[in-house]
Amino acid sequence: MLDIFRGLKSLVKISHIQIDSPVFRLHYSITVMILIAFSLIVTTRQYVGNPIDCVHTKDIPEDVLNTYCWIHSTYALKSMFLKKIGKEVPYPGVGNSEGKMEDRKVYKYYQWVCFMLFGQSILFYAPRWLWKSWEGGKIHALMMDLDIGICSEIEKKQKKKLLLDYLWDNLRFHNWWAYRYFGCELLSLINVIGQMFLMNKFFDGEFMTFGLDVIKHMEADQEDRMDPMIYIFPRMTKCTFYKYGVSGEVERHDAICILPLNVVNEKIYIFLWFWFILLTILTSLTVMYRIVIIFSPRMRVYLLRLRFRLVRRDAIEIIVRRSKMGDWFLLYMLGENIDSIIFRDVMGDLANRLNNNQHHRVPGLKGDIQDA
Repeated sequence: MLDIFRGLKSLVKISHIQIDSPVFRLHYSITVMILIAFSLIVTTRQYVGNPIDCVHTKDIPEDVLNTYCWIHSTYALKSMFLKKIGKEVPYPGVGNSEGKMEDRKVYKYYQWVCFMLFGQSILFYAPRWLWKSWEGGKIHALMMDLDIGICSEIEKKQKKKLLLDYLWDNLRFHNWWAYRYFGCELLSLINVIGQMFLMNKFFDGEFMTFGLDVIKHMEADQEDRMDPMIYIFPRMTKCTFYKYGVSGEVERHDAICILPLNVVNEKIYIFLWFWFILLTILTSLTVMYRIVIIFSPRMRVYLLRLRFRLVRRDAIEIIVRRSKMGDWFLLYMLGENIDSIIFRDVMGDLANRLNNNQHHRVPGLKGDIQDA
């Protein structure tokens, strides 16, 4: 188990080559590690020890009853959650059903929690896998170890010329490459929102407002309100077992079952609710930021000036005016990865080349800043 947890470190290991944004990394790195860790914790508790303990009669073997109730699910009674513990009911949701099937709240999810968490981690990693395959190592190839500023002047000059030649020859041909990345960020947003709805379905419509309900419960008088964590993750439930008696007639046995695993589950899912809400907010802001970048060349100029202060302002304006949004994104990513002095020189040389060749423009290119 410890070896598995050590293996999770690779997911949060920060690569020295940045090909995406910090918010995007939260999805495939931190979130994936959290979900896999939670899945392992639940799996360990589920298969080491008893995930369920049912109070039984001597007529039914303990293992048989526990296995049956684990496989076939348990239930609680909705009308019993607000009754006084110790006087009217032994535990919230546990009482005499009196044959009212519509009053039952059935709990079927607990067998599937570990698989659900692992499946969610795969979904969170999918946009990263997609972007890595589409990016194709372009940033790493163009870096040519220029992130290390310490090298001979001849070698540095050769590598800068190669990079400059690539940028010049492929100017205005990076839009599709950039839009693929923006699509992966949008896919991450769709994924986290979709997973909120998925977990809401998993918990029979109780998860969407789970965090808000917990906050309201903490602020209210606990005697007047039902604890949402107990309602969704009860520690004690009921299970009905049928078997043939001595006379050959079908006998019904009502058992009370303790679910110690739900103590862990409630902590996991209250954390995930707040974490997913935070991810949704951050990713939504990132997507809006990308939309502004796509439609506002002036914003691209401002962002390059803000992030790379060593580059001349006129050089940035010339490059943005003569290039497209995809070129801007590639240059921004390169600036994040290569030495700042080298990046300044490359940007200056590219601007000079663009300025000197302004009379040989691509047909349809206008002299002022234009949208991609």
